[in-house]
Amino acid sequence: MSTTKIQVYFMPGMAASSAIFKNIELPKDRFEIHLLEWFIPEYGITFEAYAAAMCRQIRHKRPVLVGVSLGGLLVQEMAKLLDVEKVIIISSIKQKSELPKRLLFAKYTKIHKLLPTGLVNNVELLVKYAFGEMITKRLKLYEEYLSVRDKYYIDWCIDKLVHWDQSSCDPNLIHIHGDNDAVFPIQYIKNCHVVEKGTHTMIIHRYKWFNERLPTIILE
Repeated sequence: MSTTKIQVYFMPGMAASSAIFKNIELPKDRFEIHLLEWFIPEYGITFEAYAAAMCRQIRHKRPVLVGVSLGGLLVQEMAKLLDVEKVIIISSIKQKSELPKRLLFAKYTKIHKLLPTGLVNNVELLVKYAFGEMITKRLKLYEEYLSVRDKYYIDWCIDKLVHWDQSSCDPNLIHIHGDNDAVFPIQYIKNCHVVEKGTHTMIIHRYKWFNERLPTIILE
């Protein structure tokens, strides 16, 4: 008797391509992986409208949506428009109360609009914004993963993040978070699966943890 495979859609974080999932493997007899990519938003588009546009790339009924960082916010918005099997967010937040104070400060002072996002081709600067790391030895590695370098897109992403207004979340949402996340510090995060020594980029560097545990988490 054949078993219908579970369709799993992965959404990367801000400025990142789906290459961040290249080492993620799920048993092929049970799961089928689909990779989503960011597109440059139309001028003035809302986060909700962007989510609706992304939903048009979902080709299966009752998918599992997995989102990393800002992609975690996006899949939550998508799940409001789709009949989904499960939503899993990684290195992300599930409501505005989990934003760190510096981002709440940015919301009310609009200081984020002063960030030098015009320097999007400066990979080191982009890594700081997207991954929360100041790096040198991993620069070439991260350059492979950061493929969206449009100034308007980066400005739009940061603005939608600091103004995300969700005050509650689906109780069935699954949240996986590293205890060493520099972008969304663990002290602000509630009710999550904690990855010990996990950073904001753990989907890249701790892929073995996810390969071992994601199948069970999805099937629970």
